[in-house]
Amino acid sequence: MTYDRFVMSILERVQKGVGDSVSVSVYTAVKNNGTKRKGLTLTEKGVNIAPTIYLEEFYQRFLRGMTEEKAAKEVIKLYDQVRARRSWEKGKLEKYVSVRDHIIYRLIGKKANMRLLEEIPHREFLDLAVVYYVLLEVNDFGTAAMMIKKEHMKLWKVTEDELYRRAGENTRRILPEEFCTMHTVIQDMFDLEPREASVNSEEGEFAETLYVLTNRLRSHGASALLYEGCLEQIAKKLFCNYFVLPSSIHEVIITPDRHQFSYEELSAMVKEINETQVEAEEVLSDHAYYYDRTRGELTYF
Repeated sequence: MTYDRFVMSILERVQKGVGDSVSVSVYTAVKNNGTKRKGLTLTEKGVNIAPTIYLEEFYQRFLRGMTEEKAAKEVIKLYDQVRARRSWEKGKLEKYVSVRDHIIYRLIGKKANMRLLEEIPHREFLDLAVVYYVLLEVNDFGTAAMMIKKEHMKLWKVTEDELYRRAGENTRRILPEEFCTMHTVIQDMFDLEPREASVNSEEGEFAETLYVLTNRLRSHGASALLYEGCLEQIAKKLFCNYFVLPSSIHEVIITPDRHQFSYEELSAMVKEINETQVEAEEVLSDHAYYYDRTRGELTYF
């Protein structure tokens, strides 16, 4: 069965499962880096925030033996977890005073998104781009957000500088940074027992080799690189300069510059991981960055 036929089959089963109060339709989205994904949008009557559930993962599980009926039940279960419980009033989105406290930013690659960037307000950050969203919903499963386009700026009569200022205040408040060791992330993923922190060096718990910088939801967490003073504070904890490896749009890996690796080696590692382990729509950049704590500057070569 082709993916398109699978999508239509799941649509029919999900529509029967959710009943008449929810409309189910096929939606194809152009995601980060120009990638396209096809899924189901489930629109509940009286609620104007409609989640889209992409089906590629379910299709792969179907190819490995999961039935279509089981896949549909899993989609319905996921929808019940992520669906919005209330509407955003349409009039609110038309008034800047109503959305200004919900404006956030995200980081994407500049070169891979040139066509998109022609349509939206943005700010260059090294070879990346800062883009803006109105955050509509936040829950344990992620966020629902509306991308801000140039027509929104015109409607609200605001500048890109104002969007950046608001986003800088809001993003960190709503999605504060999380900086921890890679070991801690693995513990959380697999529910392992905590390991005692290292006490055999002046750095204490910050004597590890790999760290992760993200946000509390670990969703679009690479934007924590933009938080005022964040990179400086990390340098103080590590007692040295460090490399930043853009593992995805959701997080970056930080490794202290203790002369174990060269910039070229780490950039080659980033490129290989992007090609073999990261979904195309989640790639942020294909090379490493370097933070010099003396200059207080993030650069790339």
